[in-house]
Amino acid sequence: MATFMEKEPKVTRREPSPPAPSIPEEKPRDYLWLRYLIPIAVGLAIWFSPAPAGVSAKGWHLVAIFVATIVGIISQPLPMGAVAIIGIALCALTRTLSIGESLSGFADTTIWLIVAAFMFARGFIKTGLGSRIAYLFIAAFGKKSLGLGYSLAATDLVLAPAMPSNTARAGGVVYPVLRSIARAYGSEPDNGTARKLGAFLVKNSFQATIITSAMFMTAMAANPLVVKLAGQQGLKLDWVSWALAGIVPGLASLALVPWLLYKVYPPEIKETPGAVTFAKDRLREMGPVKPGEWTMMGVFTLILAMWIFAPLLGNLNATTTALAGVALLLIAGVLTWGDVEMERKAWDTLIWFAALVMMASFLGKLGVVAWFSKQMASSVKGLDWVTAHMVLVLVYFYAHYMFASMTAHIAAMYAPFLMVSIAAGTPPMFAALTLAFASSLHSSMTHYGTGPAPMYFGSGYVTLATWWRLGLLVSVVNIIVWLVVGGLWWKVLGYW
Repeated sequence: MATFMEKEPKVTRREPSPPAPSIPEEKPRDYLWLRYLIPIAVGLAIWFSPAPAGVSAKGWHLVAIFVATIVGIISQPLPMGAVAIIGIALCALTRTLSIGESLSGFADTTIWLIVAAFMFARGFIKTGLGSRIAYLFIAAFGKKSLGLGYSLAATDLVLAPAMPSNTARAGGVVYPVLRSIARAYGSEPDNGTARKLGAFLVKNSFQATIITSAMFMTAMAANPLVVKLAGQQGLKLDWVSWALAGIVPGLASLALVPWLLYKVYPPEIKETPGAVTFAKDRLREMGPVKPGEWTMMGVFTLILAMWIFAPLLGNLNATTTALAGVALLLIAGVLTWGDVEMERKAWDTLIWFAALVMMASFLGKLGVVAWFSKQMASSVKGLDWVTAHMVLVLVYFYAHYMFASMTAHIAAMYAPFLMVSIAAGTPPMFAALTLAFASSLHSSMTHYGTGPAPMYFGSGYVTLATWWRLGLLVSVVNIIVWLVVGGLWWKVLGYW
């Protein structure tokens, strides 16, 4: 029988569907109660313990609500948005904050930027432009399995500025294409053929989306929270400064990581001419670029240009630009109001983001963050700033083994680690950027650390032990690349 290397696979002519959502297993009742009990117990324990010297009673009560909210996000007795609503309600009910203060997070412009970016993501998926971009890359560079890996990574890179949900990029565009190609080459997770091609593509695509999530402010839903927390320390991170700082180390990582995975975790199939045929067939089926795709491409190009050249446009606010882009998509009919209403991820993000931004802001105003940072500073006292910052970055990075949420990790640890690093003498922008990029890159290690992780791991192509082993290897490589290549680039930019 001819192998797939000898003969191009016969491809069934049908558009791949996104992976079916997994149905959560019903948890034992006592386990569900434990999920509720843990955040309640933690919150009450802090609330009724004496406030430390230097922290007001109101500040300490807000700490109790904030920590309980973070623990609730981790233990997940309810969805993240529901936990956030409870946190907002508790702030007002306990009169720790006024109702106006409790709802102030919804007025934050950065939150609405990310909501608008979710609408762009829906436009890419609805029009088919995202899939077309993937097929174009595969048709051009997919003759070998390594080239196929780079093609899927390039697709993620092109979509990243427009899709703040890395889960949407992976699940809505990249994974369906990947899965169809693996299936066409006879690489299935359940019959001993995972290593033929699918396992490499799964691990490669997962790591690619982690890297692209770090490269753009709008590439991961929690990145704007970093911007907000850095801004509270007087550091201005905007879309352009983030992208400019992340583009060089990001491209270096995207060039190195697929090659590294190809060497240490190689697919059995090295030549994939059938993937090119597959992509060309799909492009033929899609036909010429449709008006909706042209409109989507034009609007997003305009938005990117306005973000980049904002200083020449009177420092036009990035959120204003994004909302104008959504308005154009609605006027042009690319999106309907029904599409906006159905973008559940955007509205969910609005809720939890508003709650965390509000609490983090008032923790700063009430002096709690400054107090906590002062306590932490003793751990790096006496070290030069380079050593101190490296210790803080590594602790911050590998602490993600304990988090299933990038948002919870950032909310709990970014601000105090940034303040301690700056107090140790680290140039402020250098400190803010390295911790910002670590806030995405640290999710490369486990099968639960970010939204795409359980989806890719759940495909069954890669075993748990291999996932963690390769994740640890890639984490070390990314740290080296971003601190060395990125550090040199940030020196050129004058950040240290």
